[in-house]
Amino acid sequence: MVRTIKFKKVLLFLILFSFAVFGAACSTDNHENGRAILDKKDTINVTDCLGRQVEVPADPQRIACLYAFTGHVVTMLDHGQDVVAINKGLSRDVLLNMICPSIGKNLIPFTHDALNIEELLRTEPDVVFVQGSTARNEAEVDKLNKFDLPYVAVEFNTIEEQKYAIELIAQVLGEEEKAREYNEYYQDCIDRVQAKVKEIPENEKLRVYHSVNEATRTDARNSLAADWTEKCGIINVSVGKELKLVEDKNFASLEQILLWDPDLIIVNEAGVAEYMYSNEQWAPLKAVKEKKVYQMPIGIARWGHPGGMETPLGILWTAKTVYPERFEDLDIRAEAREYYKKFFNYSVSDELLNKILEGKDMRRLKGVD
Repeated sequence: MVRTIKFKKVLLFLILFSFAVFGAACSTDNHENGRAILDKKDTINVTDCLGRQVEVPADPQRIACLYAFTGHVVTMLDHGQDVVAINKGLSRDVLLNMICPSIGKNLIPFTHDALNIEELLRTEPDVVFVQGSTARNEAEVDKLNKFDLPYVAVEFNTIEEQKYAIELIAQVLGEEEKAREYNEYYQDCIDRVQAKVKEIPENEKLRVYHSVNEATRTDARNSLAADWTEKCGIINVSVGKELKLVEDKNFASLEQILLWDPDLIIVNEAGVAEYMYSNEQWAPLKAVKEKKVYQMPIGIARWGHPGGMETPLGILWTAKTVYPERFEDLDIRAEAREYYKKFFNYSVSDELLNKILEGKDMRRLKGVD
């Protein structure tokens, strides 16, 4: 009888031990490279901007934003505190880091613009947002696939594509309603401007040159800027013209710009307007002579920038700057203040608002902490 009891105890111990070993094995099998493989019920499928079907966690807690635009949108969707890895540019956005102080302190997993997969893995991201160009780079994609990191490609060249990009990020984060509200505001800005410029005859539309970061970098056809400037009722002098393509950026020669001789020039990089006014090579331009070179505002990012989300504000500002007599009732200060409060829950002071609208001191210099 005693031997029977002892045998049963040994048998029970062996059974429990087997369950423990089996459980540990399952736990190990369900982790790959330190990341838990989620059950199907804990995931959703999204279609990214390249048309890829991507399975991602249903409620990602750790987000890598390797394209600056995605960090802006994630913050707008109130998940900035969940960002664990960033593109270098996000650490330079002054207003963004005021709104979400933690975002610029995250690991920047790039070495000479190539993804440092070891550093990225250290952040244990649930989902990785990347730019379209990264998702097309076979070497970079191999790094992500090797460690089974779910990545979502984000890119856009039109207003509608940008709206979809915002909706896509919101879908991943479960914040569709906030994205819908933002895109409704986006469209409202377009409609308000279009209502006042749609009747301008083609021969009365003003011709505008848009400088992007560098004095001679500008807008090509089939670009976001080509789309939003058209909505402002202006003629964007570089759109549809032959430009020089350098590393996915479009440049016009100074000779071309002199031939276009635009009525106005808008620039989105601080210091470029001063450069144009002080450089004698730009002196023959009508816009320079008449002091009609205007610095665009810089907030979360440069308004209207190809990789910025403040396109609605850029449309309003440009329309009022080019056609002030048609937009006397548009208060850009009030518009900007309400925008940051409504979508980022951030009250902008008068001093900060002045800096935003002047486009000064809103981007930290490269290499400066």
